[in-house]
Amino acid sequence: MYYDFRADKLREECGVFGIFSRHDDVALNTYWGLYALQHRGQESAGITVTDGSEMEVQRGMGLVGEVFRRGLPSLRGHIAIGHVRYSTTGSSLLANTQPLLVTYSGGHISLAHNGNLTNARELRQALEKQGSVFQTSMDSEVIVNLIARSSQATIEDKIKESLARIEGAYCLVIMTEDKLIGVRDPHGFRPLCLGRLNGGWVIASESCALDTVGAELVRDIEPGEMVVISDAGVKSERFGREDRKALCVFEYIYFARPDSVIDRQSVYEARFRMGRQLARESGLVADIVISVPDSGTTAALGFSHETGIPYAEGLIKNRYIGRTFIQPEQKKRDLGVRMKLNAVRHIVQGKSIIMVDDSIVRGTTSGKIVRMLKEAGAVAVHMCVSSPPIGFPCYYGIDTAVRKELIAATKQVEEIRQFIGADSLHYLSLDGLKQSITNVDSDAMCYACFNCDYPAGTPTCAAAGGNKYVFE
Repeated sequence: MYYDFRADKLREECGVFGIFSRHDDVALNTYWGLYALQHRGQESAGITVTDGSEMEVQRGMGLVGEVFRRGLPSLRGHIAIGHVRYSTTGSSLLANTQPLLVTYSGGHISLAHNGNLTNARELRQALEKQGSVFQTSMDSEVIVNLIARSSQATIEDKIKESLARIEGAYCLVIMTEDKLIGVRDPHGFRPLCLGRLNGGWVIASESCALDTVGAELVRDIEPGEMVVISDAGVKSERFGREDRKALCVFEYIYFARPDSVIDRQSVYEARFRMGRQLARESGLVADIVISVPDSGTTAALGFSHETGIPYAEGLIKNRYIGRTFIQPEQKKRDLGVRMKLNAVRHIVQGKSIIMVDDSIVRGTTSGKIVRMLKEAGAVAVHMCVSSPPIGFPCYYGIDTAVRKELIAATKQVEEIRQFIGADSLHYLSLDGLKQSITNVDSDAMCYACFNCDYPAGTPTCAAAGGNKYVFE
């Protein structure tokens, strides 16, 4: 069987990258850009390149380095797009890898998508009744079909007509023979930014990908904005209605790389502030502060800075273990955590420890880590979480468990503490989280997994009187 160490984490669906340049090797730059976005998806990767008349796509299952170990697309072009994927809609199969590449009456089009459409099933059924044949189980293919079937004259108008029919979260990079197009949904659930490189242009899910290829961050692509890049330059168009802005707050808590800047907010700064605020709220005193690497490290440093309690590396991460590995016997599942993390006995023995992590989803991994630390001689383990309890599923591009598997949906904080075996358990409050993200309007983010307030309006919380969806 397979043990997934990240099974107790929320998981992002994917990352997208696109480049338009007459001066650079666009395939190679896309390859490096996807490497920088590897944290956003580890199941598959792909690159499409065009030279203005032909398109070539290369895709495969696995990490970026594995997919392209035999080389990049051979076509020398001036536009390329790329994608790394973790599936939320659609199975983890080779057929569901992206970018998608299709030929229609208007020529070729390739598309990569980050997000999740909440009305994909209804749209797919309607398109199938009209004669569309689907090759994958992805909601992204619905978008391609809508664009290909549009009767509008220009690609920009085809895209805008299609976007008027879809709901949910989506950041898109779309490539034709002569244009690179970036789209961010009107709510702005997922990040997307624009960069400049040697007279060319780059679009990426995060600014860290721009840094990797040497591009300069120009700005974030705004919610409800479509950016069209061609030899004529960059053109910005608005589409859709003015919706409530709702960037996923988990981009700052966990998903994004700490060296990224999203909507003018440094991810590192936000996480550091979360740790400081968590320290104020918990009031804990202990011998050392440690983190669950790597996602809890920045918040742990903030906690240490606020309290003056020394930060130490009490857990060491094995960076050569992939996201999954074969575990032959069910009874050996606990070995999974120990192969990924190991306690430093010299650091933790005889110490009371504050352990900082970004979130608890099911609680299983947290419990194994607490037990590991106590077996290494820790006299007390106080767990501090730099986010509020996750009690509700996400419908906008994050793979959360059904609600019954979310530990905070069925247990109170004290019950969770007992389940994981910690001496105390402290979550960051929702108000404290909002205070930690200083450069973004707190009303312009999505907190649905904490408070069941779904900005797109489709899933309705039964507890709040809705009945359109029942949480499983």
